[in-house]
Amino acid sequence: MPEPLHADSVRHVFVYGTLRRGGANDITRLVPPPVPIGTAAVPGVLYDLGAYPGIALTGPDAQGDGRVPVLGEVYAITPALERRLDEIEEIWPEPSGEYVKREVSLELKETGARLSCLVYEIAPAFLRGAPRLLHGDWMAHRPG
Repeated sequence: MPEPLHADSVRHVFVYGTLRRGGANDITRLVPPPVPIGTAAVPGVLYDLGAYPGIALTGPDAQGDGRVPVLGEVYAITPALERRLDEIEEIWPEPSGEYVKREVSLELKETGARLSCLVYEIAPAFLRGAPRLLHGDWMAHRPG
């Protein structure tokens, strides 16, 4: 069982792809472990990039067909786990430019509570030719 996080060090993250429970980069297997908070959805367009997805939250890539609630999980994380997530998404130590870290406000499905969460958004340049997932659920679509 994960240790409780101290309130002054807690951030929340919304994960929608391979970081979801059961995904290739399952956040619950990372150290230090996150604390599950609940599930949520954010408006956007989910793209299939092959082995993983990308979400477009704003701009032309986030409009039109496929703009649906993108399903995901919310976790409380420590600064150390945030840094590990930044490594996985290639934000740190050497940014690849593929993902950018954003803050979104969302509502937990279980309680209706509103939270500010980190989310890793795909950069538009990486979406060229990628198909949109019209249902918003990577885990229902994922290969394998």
